[in-house]
Amino acid sequence: MEESRIRVKVLGIAYSHIQQGAYMLVLAQEGTTRRIPVVIGTAEAQSIAIRIENLVPPRPMTHDLFVSFFQAFGVRLVEVFIYRFAEGIFYSELLFSDGEHEVRIDSRTSDAIAIAMRTQAPIYTTAEILEQAGFNASEIEAGEEMADTPTRNLEDLDTDELQERLEKAVADEAYEDAALIQRILNGRKEDEKQ
Repeated sequence: MEESRIRVKVLGIAYSHIQQGAYMLVLAQEGTTRRIPVVIGTAEAQSIAIRIENLVPPRPMTHDLFVSFFQAFGVRLVEVFIYRFAEGIFYSELLFSDGEHEVRIDSRTSDAIAIAMRTQAPIYTTAEILEQAGFNASEIEAGEEMADTPTRNLEDLDTDELQERLEKAVADEAYEDAALIQRILNGRKEDEKQ
């Protein structure tokens, strides 16, 4: 019997305070407040962040090159499946198809997600992994979110105050708050460019 798959998406990336020199990739179960934090390296974080921000590097990065290679041969990425979580490590596989044959290739989760983001391929995991490694963002107590800061609309804060709140949210591992603040800061940067 095949284990049921649950679709997840990339919610964002934050600096990891758990592992020095690493980043935290946050995956979200679609339509819920369930989250999975995945520790990833700097290079993979940069590659994923470039796709989140829709930036185009002047030269192809390794994941871009890999995607160009398999697409040049008529192969497409069907899905990424995060199939195992053991001793703090996520195990993933890529499912490729050329229309006639399918091939599964083992991959580091960070690489698999970086490639999926370049091809819009779906990312799946299991209920067991969500239970083992995930958390429910809605269970974060309101008092923990930003208790020692005034309750003003985030849009009303100046950029320095937002940056301070962003750093606090990341330090507190309040990734949803961090993502919201980051979107506001990114919007301001876009407005400044115009």
